[in-house]
Amino acid sequence: MSEAPTNAVITGAASGIGLGLAREAARRGMRLVLADRDADALAAAADALPDALAVPTDVTDPAAVERLAAAAYDRFGQVDLLFNNAGIMATGFSWEIDPARWDASLKVNVGGVLNGIRAFVPRMLRAARPARIINTASVGGFNPSPLMAPYSATKFAVVALTEALKGELDMLGAPVAVSLLAPGPVRSAIFDDPFGGTVHPATERFVAGLRGMIDQYGMDPEPFAAAVFDAIARGDYWIVPQPEALDPMLERRQAMIAARAQPSFDFLS
Repeated sequence: MSEAPTNAVITGAASGIGLGLAREAARRGMRLVLADRDADALAAAADALPDALAVPTDVTDPAAVERLAAAAYDRFGQVDLLFNNAGIMATGFSWEIDPARWDASLKVNVGGVLNGIRAFVPRMLRAARPARIINTASVGGFNPSPLMAPYSATKFAVVALTEALKGELDMLGAPVAVSLLAPGPVRSAIFDDPFGGTVHPATERFVAGLRGMIDQYGMDPEPFAAAVFDAIARGDYWIVPQPEALDPMLERRQAMIAARAQPSFDFLS
């Protein structure tokens, strides 16, 4: 008897990492429920893939994510993989970033993950069959950066939330596994609108440098996604497709904390 297809839900699926995940999932024969707040781009993405359902979703709205979960289970009866992937960027000096942009970062980057957990975990537990939740953090979730404090703070939160979720599911002996996805530089649209209000020249230079680094060293979403699904197939908790972006940074940070040294940001000079 042939094995049932895998059903995957992906938020932030209309572009960047999310779209790369969707294309790779489709290439591997998975059935898809794609979510994004950009309804037009989402529809175009779904139309280009076999067996894909587009559900326009604002992940900051718990009711909208609940509707996403209901649509996924109504369509396929089961969700095997949930990618809480939607995320946004805000840059600038912490005290100058508009409160609305701070709030949006918290609501999308952290609240979106939490809303996904709230909507899908109870259904996964009731199903009592293997499933996996993959939360997208960042290598920046292990090393904070000036001029992108909302992103750093929220991705640190996703790291903590994901580890806590794994512990909770382990306590229950649940068949639901958890993975933390920590991308390095990936070519995407996340820097298309990183500013808000008045932009300091230092912030413009910083973002230009990041864009240049991504253009030169960033992975394309498709090979990145292939590495992600290979890690899922192995059952990895830590999914770090670009260890060269994380490991040296993590080693320096661990040494800094162990030595109680002052944080330094040589890469800004």
